[in-house]
Amino acid sequence: LVVVGTLVRLLVPQQHDAAHSQRNVMTAHSMFPPVRELSSKIRCSQWTEIQRQLSGRAGGTMNVFDRTMKRRQKKWAASLQDSDKYDYLRDEVGSRVADRVYDIARTFPLALDIGCGKSHIAEHLHKEVVEQLFLTDISEKSLRNTRRSEIPTHCVMADEEFLPFKENTFDLVVSSLRITTILVLPSVSLCCHYNPSPFPKINQVLKPDGVFIGAMVGGETLYELRCSLQLAELEREGGFSPHVSPYTAVTDLGNLLGQAGFSMLTVDIDEIQVLYPGILEVMSDLQGMGESNCAWNRKSMLHRDTILAAAAIYQEMYGSENGSVPATFEILYMIGWKPHDSQAKPARRGSANVSFGDLSKIGQPSTKDKS
Repeated sequence: LVVVGTLVRLLVPQQHDAAHSQRNVMTAHSMFPPVRELSSKIRCSQWTEIQRQLSGRAGGTMNVFDRTMKRRQKKWAASLQDSDKYDYLRDEVGSRVADRVYDIARTFPLALDIGCGKSHIAEHLHKEVVEQLFLTDISEKSLRNTRRSEIPTHCVMADEEFLPFKENTFDLVVSSLRITTILVLPSVSLCCHYNPSPFPKINQVLKPDGVFIGAMVGGETLYELRCSLQLAELEREGGFSPHVSPYTAVTDLGNLLGQAGFSMLTVDIDEIQVLYPGILEVMSDLQGMGESNCAWNRKSMLHRDTILAAAAIYQEMYGSENGSVPATFEILYMIGWKPHDSQAKPARRGSANVSFGDLSKIGQPSTKDKS
């Protein structure tokens, strides 16, 4: 069962000073030093191709995202002295994931938070609901900066794609905005004969009758920024390249959860709209969150004329009367249970003893009553 609803919330991030507004011309890829060559004979393009091959899986498979670049982005974002000012979105989504944990009337002895960041979910949970919590993240600095919680926690540095835990370990697994760069479209998984989805691994570490509650960004996220950059590049350069990471559509999410072995699925949509002074502030906050584009087909730079044109298009198409521009984040929330004999199951097909055609007669007096 997939239940879809829409809710729009407005968030206004902390105001940016003049220096903060001017630091965003470079893309995330140009902010990091170039990778050292294996030898003086290997060119940068050859090294990139080697990385692509190493990122792929056996059998001629491919990986959409550059996990090495994503790790660098997260490490750089966690090293910022003012990194807390970029946590507003994760804090909001983390609280909503915690609300869904409270909706389940049970206590979880052992839980796992995948991609915890600064423990944006754990700070909203109580030890009466979760008795013990494991926190995992690919960034060591993020784990060192986790916020205090009344729940006993254990920090483990691990990639979300490879969970170092045994089968049937956890009663609850949660994740907030951190499995997006692993998940790809089912069509890619099909053509590659490999499923890069993290859901089978999550299902594996869950105990029977355990539950997974997660949140990830959906396919309509940042459509204002995406459209503005594409129009600007078409006008200035005669073509466009993707500058925003691809995201999963809600129509694919239920299928991926079902293929991973989850039952009693629930998926719903929440839209969070954040107001910014301009396009540079949008790009700056994405860098501060560590959420810049890390797809293999990303473009290494943006021309200054293209950025100026995109800023004008953004303001003209989506700007408000007070001069601010919105950035929409489509958040997909999901709940899936690991199958167990105690769970409710659908009745056997053909076992119904009441016809749908008789539903309209319910509550009407029978002929015997009339007589």
